[in-house]
Order: sequence, then C-alpha cells, then structure tokens
Amino acid sequence: MSPRARKGRAASTRRPSARRRSRRPDKRRQRADDRLTGFLVAAVLGIALVVAVINWLLVHWWFLIVIGVLAVMTGGGWVHRKRQRARWEAVRAQGLRYGLSQLDALHHSRFEDAVRDLMRRDGCRDAVRVGGSGDLGADVKATDPAGRRWVIQCKHRRNGLAGSAVGTPDLQVLNGTARQVHGADIAVIVTNGRVTAPAVAFAEQQRLHVVDRHTLAAWASGSRPLWELLRAVPPPRKPNSLS
Repeated sequence: MSPRARKGRAASTRRPSARRRSRRPDKRRQRADDRLTGFLVAAVLGIALVVAVINWLLVHWWFLIVIGVLAVMTGGGWVHRKRQRARWEAVRAQGLRYGLSQLDALHHSRFEDAVRDLMRRDGCRDAVRVGGSGDLGADVKATDPAGRRWVIQCKHRRNGLAGSAVGTPDLQVLNGTARQVHGADIAVIVTNGRVTAPAVAFAEQQRLHVVDRHTLAAWASGSRPLWELLRAVPPPRKPNSLS
C-alpha cells in the first residue's frame, strides 16, 4: 500500500471518532436546556396559581374574614386552656400533701421531687431538683417569696427511723458547698429518718437547718411553709406579704 493510501485510510478512521466526541456536548446542552425549560414552566405555573388565588380572594373577601375569626377563636381558646391549666396547677400545689408512709415508699430521686414540689407549694416558683452525680451537696434549690435562696440536701431512708442515721459527715458536705458554691442564704438537710445528736449540734454551730422525720411530717402533711417551721431563719431580703 502506498504512503498516500495509508494517510487517507488513517484520516478516514479518525473522522468518526471526532464526530462521536462532538455529539456528547450536544446531549449535555440539550439536557441543560430541558431543565431550564422545565424550571421556567414550573415558575410560570406557580405565578399563575398565585395570581389565581389572589384574584379569588379579592372576589371572595369574606373568606379572609372567616379565616381571621377562626384564628382569633383558636388562639383565644389556647390561651384560655393554658390559663386554666395554670390555675388548676396552683390549686393542686396549694393542696399538696404527703404522708410519711408515702415518702418512705419513694425512690430517692422521687423523694427529691417531692421536696421540690413542697417548696413550690410554699410559693418558691423557681424550685428545681438538681440532685445527681456531681451535685456538690445540693439536691433542691429554690428562692422563697422573701427573696432568700434555699439549698436543700435530701437524705432518703426507705426504712424510715430504722434506716441509717444522718451523721455529721453529711452536714459537713452541705456546710462546705451550700454557701460558698451555691450561694445559699438558708442551707437545709431533709430526711425521713434519724439524725444523730452530734450532727444536730454541728448544724446549730454552723447555722445549718435540719428537717428530721418529725419536722418533715408537719411540713409535708400540713400547709405551713418550711420557713415557719424552722428556727432562726435569716430575715427576708425583700418585703412581701408572707414576711
């Protein structure tokens, strides 16, 4: 085969591949055009739908009034139900009572919840349970209506008086963190069990308050706030109807 024939054959074999490569950009361009067309069609249909809705509302303007009235009624009903729940919650809190047998049967975490709820019953709206790992001696924190900050450590004994007694080490933990760490005005330890005599003496020396089983029974089953059952509590930080 002559050189000229070989060159012509090579050129003829390369031309189809060049044509095949030229088709690919055309397909991509066609797909891009199709997507753009679809987007434009969807946009036109959306605008047409919005215009149709606006025109319909302009003709049927009373429909907007009906929707507004229904919205106001729904919102008013929601507010009314919320206020009613708040009133019922206040009534429930005012009537909250616990017997010692109920408290004895609680899990220790539920005992902390009960102490928190009793503080809320007494008017401490911000009472919260913080007991758990790393609580640094505070199980319940609350601010009473007189502005005093309470830090309470709970010691639950399932066997009540038959359980282990609360001792001086428990009071030392409370004394070390209640004021310095938690900013307490009143530091209290609450138990449904016994408190040793040295622990009571230590509490008096360090201006700590002990709520033993007897005081707990009076507090939980009655309606008097805890600060009326304890002696030598600090004076109110601010004037209030309870002070």
